[in-house]
Amino acid sequence: MKVFTTNKQALRDYQILTTYEAGLILTGAEVKAIKAGQMNLKGTYITINEKQEPCLIGAQISLYKKAHLPDYNPQRTRKLLLHKKEIQSLTQKLKQKGLTLVPLKVYNKNGLLKLEFGLAKGKKKWDKRQSIKKKEASRKIDRALKNY
Repeated sequence: MKVFTTNKQALRDYQILTTYEAGLILTGAEVKAIKAGQMNLKGTYITINEKQEPCLIGAQISLYKKAHLPDYNPQRTRKLLLHKKEIQSLTQKLKQKGLTLVPLKVYNKNGLLKLEFGLAKGKKKWDKRQSIKKKEASRKIDRALKNY
């Protein structure tokens, strides 16, 4: 499994409750661009439209250098592939206040590109500070154990 891009900002700004895996509907040039590392997940989110189709919104996939597509939109909405039961359970969970779907990473699994996304709850400022303090404390412990 090779990870092509991650959304570090999502891990900092959200508390991930559960994670899911979905396929992406992409063009051939987009697949090559992702494998070349030309995808950015910063500021992206996932919605479920009125047709019960999950969509990735705001993902930036630059045009592949060797592709000649004059009307290419790098931030177009891309559909996700999920089972119907997963979509129904996600819509039920999204009705709760404060929950959202956030993309976490794009990776290769058995020759196919997959998107890992999470059901997330936004962190407050004090939550972010608390998680930073925990990370610093664990680093200090690791350093002390390493030198000991």
